[in-house]
Amino acid sequence: MTAYAIPQTDYVRLVKRVLRTPKGILLLLLAGITLVAIPGQGASQAVPHVLSAVAAAAVADVVVQRLARKLWIFPLGGILTGLIIALVLAPQEPWIVPAAASVLAMASKQLFRTRLANVFNPAALALVIATVLWDSGQSWWGALPDFGWAAVPVLLVAGVFMADRIKKMPLVLAFLGPYFAWFTVTSFLGQPGQVAEIFRAPDLQAVLFFAFFMVDDPPTCPVRSRDQVVFGVIVAASCYLIFQAFGWVYFLPAGLLVGNAWEGWRKRSVGRRVRVALRPALA
Repeated sequence: MTAYAIPQTDYVRLVKRVLRTPKGILLLLLAGITLVAIPGQGASQAVPHVLSAVAAAAVADVVVQRLARKLWIFPLGGILTGLIIALVLAPQEPWIVPAAASVLAMASKQLFRTRLANVFNPAALALVIATVLWDSGQSWWGALPDFGWAAVPVLLVAGVFMADRIKKMPLVLAFLGPYFAWFTVTSFLGQPGQVAEIFRAPDLQAVLFFAFFMVDDPPTCPVRSRDQVVFGVIVAASCYLIFQAFGWVYFLPAGLLVGNAWEGWRKRSVGRRVRVALRPALA
């Protein structure tokens, strides 16, 4: 069989087309943040940490899709998931931890899914499991906490651009507003020391990174603005209650999983109602 080489210009067009998609834009944003954050963590630790997570996620994504759908894919989704996991887990962790967490994330997309999409944000689920199983640290170094307040405008500009691009600003605002409101009220009700960390590094930068790059993950959150608002409030309430009740280091991804579970239930309920309504017409 004769093999035909793809012209180099076709590769260039393909790369440009991919980078114009929401996933491609997110990859560029996260790659830029990663390059800025690495020097503060030490390249000798951070680079292997990132590479192990991204490589493991990419390979797992290819294997899972090949086994489940009989397709060969370019693992852009896996690369993004691995990168997010790497930017949240402390780079001081052994390289096997982010790698294993990334594999778990890719597996979860097939284990917990509806007919059309996965139920849980794979990075959030993997971060919770990694912390429970291996007591892994979460420093959220990809949120640039070492830069202090200077990181806030960077995260806001990048995050607002991304959220607007994927039409998820109602969700982000519905999450951040109640989140900070409830912690502010708590501080005024006589417990300022208990929640003070929420308003300073790294938690402040972490929640912005979380809101803009994890909560609004398109496959696991609603499309309609009204549903986005409900989803955002549920995630904010869950994060607040988990922090107050348990103080878990993974209260942010755990809160997101609660919202994901609600959204999965909502989609299933809507689908069931639609099928019931269509039965007379199909009979």
